This record gives sequence, C-alpha cells and structure tokens, in this order.
Amino acid sequence: MLQILAATSNQHKIAEFQELLKDIKDRVTILSPSSYPNFPKLIENGSTFEENSVMKAVQASAYADISAFADDSGLETEALHGAPGVYSARYAGEGASDMDRIQKLLREMSGCENRKARFVCVISIAYRGKLVKSFRGEVAGSIAKAPAGDHGFGYDPIFIPEGFDKTFGELSAEVKDSISHRARAMKKAVDFIRAELDTMDDFEFV
Repeated sequence: MLQILAATSNQHKIAEFQELLKDIKDRVTILSPSSYPNFPKLIENGSTFEENSVMKAVQASAYADISAFADDSGLETEALHGAPGVYSARYAGEGASDMDRIQKLLREMSGCENRKARFVCVISIAYRGKLVKSFRGEVAGSIAKAPAGDHGFGYDPIFIPEGFDKTFGELSAEVKDSISHRARAMKKAVDFIRAELDTMDDFEFV
C-alpha cells in the first residue's frame, strides 16, 4: 500500500483528491499534514504555479520522508493580465474569505467586456525531498457578473466553464470533477502513479 502525503491543509482539496483517487483507493492511502506533529508551514514564494507546486511537494516529502504531492492552483483573467494568478488565495489579503476575494475580483472587472478566464492547476509529486514529476491541468471559461451557486469553494461561484451556462458553484460535484483543472491535472498524476504501481513490487518514486 502506497502512502502519499497531500501537502495541503485545505480540507476541500483533500476531499477532491480522495474522490479523484477512489479508483485506486485499495492501493493508495492519502495522508494529511495533521498526521505529522509540528508539520512546518510550507514556503511558496514562486512566480508560477509550477514553482509553488514543486516547492511544497519537495518540502513536504522531505519532512515526512515519504512520497508527497502538492498542488498550486488559481484563476487567471485576460482583462486583468492574468490576475489574480498565483495570488488567488491571497488576493484580498490574509484572513479574507472566499466571498471577499470574489467581490474584489468582480470590482476589479467592473465594466470589463472581456470576461475570459481560466483555472490552472499544477500537481507535483516528490519523494524524500526530490521532485519526481509535475502535471498541469487547465479549464477555460468566463467570469460571471455575480456569484451563483453554493457548491465548491474559492472562485467557483463566478467561474462559468466553457460549454456550460452555469458556474462551478451551480454544477454538481460529479460534473465539476470530470472537467475541472484539478481533475485534469490529477488524472495525469493518477495515471502516472498507477503505471508506477503496476511496474514496481516495492513502490518507490525513483
């Protein structure tokens, strides 16, 4: 049984990861940082999703001395030249709520005709302090004029994925999990993990 640490304290993300990994749950156990006493605050000061994802995975795997994966994800808008981007979670300052961030983004985009946006997620896997591989997923869409729906988290209530007329906040978890940026990145990661499990008796990312 492979034990892999999910390097995030975000319970929504951990729940999504567990759902996306359910088809190999008999072969993989996801651990959370709460399983480790004095788990350190992970540094993420990169300028790209890739850099932040790698930093977190490497730090977490080195501390836990096992495999770990981390994601960095966020929302990019064309009208705001990619903002909020890597600052998506901190867009309205420390301690701000999801709705605070949503309202700030809507204010910034007030009057913008170009509502094009995309969600990006990069998942990196590391083993005992060394990067193994990174996987990127994206979903294109647009920013709604007002929040709608109470599913999901983050900017979900204002993001309308391409091909739909409802926000992620209005779509069911099943639909979102089939098309989201995190689902697309995770599918690549899961395919990689499954292939490794199938070719190694004593699993190690080496």
